[in-house]
Amino acid sequence: MPVNSKTLTNNLIEIKDIYKQFVTGEVVTKVLHGISFGIRKGEFVAIVGPSGSGKSTLMHILGFLDRPSSGEYFFEGQNTIEFDDDKLARLRNKKIGFVFQSFNLLPRTSVLDNVILPLEYNSHQDKINAARQALKSVGLEHRMEHLSNQLSGGEKQRVAIARALVNNPDVIFADEPTGNLDSKSGQQVMEILIGLNKHNKTIILVTHEQYTANTAQRIIKLKDGRLVSDSHVRHRVDVSNGLIK
Repeated sequence: MPVNSKTLTNNLIEIKDIYKQFVTGEVVTKVLHGISFGIRKGEFVAIVGPSGSGKSTLMHILGFLDRPSSGEYFFEGQNTIEFDDDKLARLRNKKIGFVFQSFNLLPRTSVLDNVILPLEYNSHQDKINAARQALKSVGLEHRMEHLSNQLSGGEKQRVAIARALVNNPDVIFADEPTGNLDSKSGQQVMEILIGLNKHNKTIILVTHEQYTANTAQRIIKLKDGRLVSDSHVRHRVDVSNGLIK
């Protein structure tokens, strides 16, 4: 039964009965099984689960990198299932920022040019200044002329966050953002994400680490492609000193 968009105004994101399967020849692989939940603007939500639970597939659907096989997805009250690929691409570029475990930076390109890259697809008037401000927000304005392959892992991830921020998106998706980092660099990355959330950015974090998930306000847990729990975090981790607060 279709969801009435008028009932979804309190949520930035609302998904209803989302299924996802991949078909290769005669082989059908079912990944997501009837996932439903809502996320309010300004929330910090962690999606957790073991390898193969479907959490990255779900993130790709929420971030308009993929489409569900069935179900409904409302973003800002609009049913995105009805959108064509061009409209989804515009929405993704304007409203969504991505941070990936593998950084996804261009290796022999300057830090500044890596951050400018998302702005090449829109009409932003001052691309260089916007990129500089994004780098300043993650403490890397002094590295903007370096090539990205000259940076440490932690610095690369901070550049990736700056690139995700440069369009001033409503939602930041972070897929295992500390997975390739040492503990100190991982702490710095999580501090940045928490700071962005305090400035009303919606953060959706995908992780298999319970400690990292506990930095969020809310945890959605998947297992075998099904939602098994959705709860608020009672004792959030304070990453600035490694203690539970």
